[in-house]
Amino acid sequence: MRGYKNWLLLPYLALSFIGMEGVLRGFTVGGGVFSADQAIIALFALALAAACFLVCSLFGPRVNRILAAFCLGGGAVIFASQLVYYSIFTTFYSIYSAGNAGGILQFWREALTAVGKNSPQVLLLFLPLALLLAAGKRFMSFAKIRWDLRFVLGALLIISQIGGIAVVQAGQPQSSTYALYYEKSGPAISVQKLGLITTMRLDGQRLLTGWTPHFTPPAQEQPAWTPPPPEKTPVEYNALKIDFDQLLAGEKDETVKDMHRYFASIPPSEKNDFTGKYQGYNLILITAEGFSHLAVREDVTPTLYRLMKEGYTFTDFYTPIWGVSTSDGEYVACTGLIPKHGVWSFKRSAKNALPLVMGNQLRTLGYQTVAYHNHSYKYYGRDLSHPNMGYTYKGIGNGLEMTKSWPRSDLEMMEKTIPEYIGQHQFHAYYMTVSGHLNYSFSGNEMAAKNKKLVQDLPFSEPARAYLATQIELDRALEYLVQKLEEAGIAERTLIAISADHYPYGLERSAQEELAGEEIEETFDLYRNAFILWTKGMEPLTIDEPCSSLDIIPTLSNLLGLPYDSRLLMGRDIHSSARPLVVFADGSFISERGRYNAITGKFFSPPGIRVGQDYIDSVAGAVTRKIYYSALVLDKDYYAKVLP
Repeated sequence: MRGYKNWLLLPYLALSFIGMEGVLRGFTVGGGVFSADQAIIALFALALAAACFLVCSLFGPRVNRILAAFCLGGGAVIFASQLVYYSIFTTFYSIYSAGNAGGILQFWREALTAVGKNSPQVLLLFLPLALLLAAGKRFMSFAKIRWDLRFVLGALLIISQIGGIAVVQAGQPQSSTYALYYEKSGPAISVQKLGLITTMRLDGQRLLTGWTPHFTPPAQEQPAWTPPPPEKTPVEYNALKIDFDQLLAGEKDETVKDMHRYFASIPPSEKNDFTGKYQGYNLILITAEGFSHLAVREDVTPTLYRLMKEGYTFTDFYTPIWGVSTSDGEYVACTGLIPKHGVWSFKRSAKNALPLVMGNQLRTLGYQTVAYHNHSYKYYGRDLSHPNMGYTYKGIGNGLEMTKSWPRSDLEMMEKTIPEYIGQHQFHAYYMTVSGHLNYSFSGNEMAAKNKKLVQDLPFSEPARAYLATQIELDRALEYLVQKLEEAGIAERTLIAISADHYPYGLERSAQEELAGEEIEETFDLYRNAFILWTKGMEPLTIDEPCSSLDIIPTLSNLLGLPYDSRLLMGRDIHSSARPLVVFADGSFISERGRYNAITGKFFSPPGIRVGQDYIDSVAGAVTRKIYYSALVLDKDYYAKVLP
């Protein structure tokens, strides 16, 4: 009997970890109970349980019991923190983000609210620890085991780990599970398919080794692009003079050589009727926190409504989620690059050359370039990334003084900053706003409370009304901005571009559907959004093609007539003949011929359009190459090598 009690902790640990995985998946991403995914999760959980039991059998009963409690308690804390994080940000945090948690802790109010909302699930996660502490002594001895039996434990650990890998490999290289384990990143789908234990283990391994996502099959070496024979009317391209052959000849790094071959093979986009249409204009670029087309209403946000109706109307625009929420969404809108998973790409980019971002391009031309953020200036390392983009940067704690509130007012930020750059010279101002930040309630959001009276009679739930109230503050900020531009007589010479960092993930799906007036499909339409492009007196224009925040930088560069290289950006100028393509973090995409879900492997095309597998494979390969080479641009500081 005593020997039996010595080993009872092992299955208890295994069942506890499997149970934690079930609670997390069940209340976040979902997942089948009787499936290959569950078998993978169970095997990897058993391997972790064997490792923990091995540690918990090295000492005397008292110390072993403490170690067992530490294993279960530590596991519960990690699972609970990921559950709470997901309920706020609809993704899971990476180990890199956990190591930079100082800034995240500023959102303790949201965290407390999320803990309260998820308290039953949190208690379930801590139940194994509670049972161990309350009754563990009655059923388990926690005795030290013999050395020969520890070899048995080691064998069990190895067999379980190999078993999990074998089930992964049984899915073949084409399966999403195989790709997630060996090739791709995607925290939400990885937790669903592999479990949190394996997702975090892989994340740690990749962080330590500097791993970059790659793709299957390996990239085929393509010939360098060459211009077609000259026509009567010469064709001009948005490309800079880069001698890739010379670069290849002088490069020793094989990865960089591969990058040279890849970018040399990309056809540059042609200049078009819109090239330089707004050359010499001032530019105000805004990344608006939690902004959505759902907030654009003539009766609630009249300025947003005006700018959209008088400027560009995008009927199929998207702002995908990339992994680090605000920072990643902002990185895409500002750089035209896809973020690397697992790290704060914007912060990492602070050490790199970024000659194609708006700040550096326009500063080179003599523009005054300034940037502002009405939250902590250091948050997500913006004190490093934004000066590197060519801006004189101010935030809270670094020259921008504002009334203390949570969140702070976008209107007040405009009032404080506009006088610093509106004058007799050309300027480019960049804003990262914060008034639209979650939580969307009248008790926990001072911007929502401030504008409550303006939405109190709307036929929506409190979260939906509170969300609209936060966007009213953005609307007032834009109203003030336009007024000041008009008073200065430069509204007709100033281009305003506004996009979101992400959809309002802090707003429950039911509230989003209230505002939309219909159900929202979660794979693609959840990320549908607005992009506002406006200057006073312009002719309104509708863009019906699929496009995304990746396309902002190449589109602005072309409209402003800036010399840039379209081959080195992952998006496209929306006015070019380049085929539209919306890229999602998991490899899914939207093209002019339909939508591809990389997780299910299914392609959905509109009625009357049929595509073959060759087309799907070709576009999917282009998407994975964009994800792969974009990460390498960050890792290798590639622009410094080709655009010195």
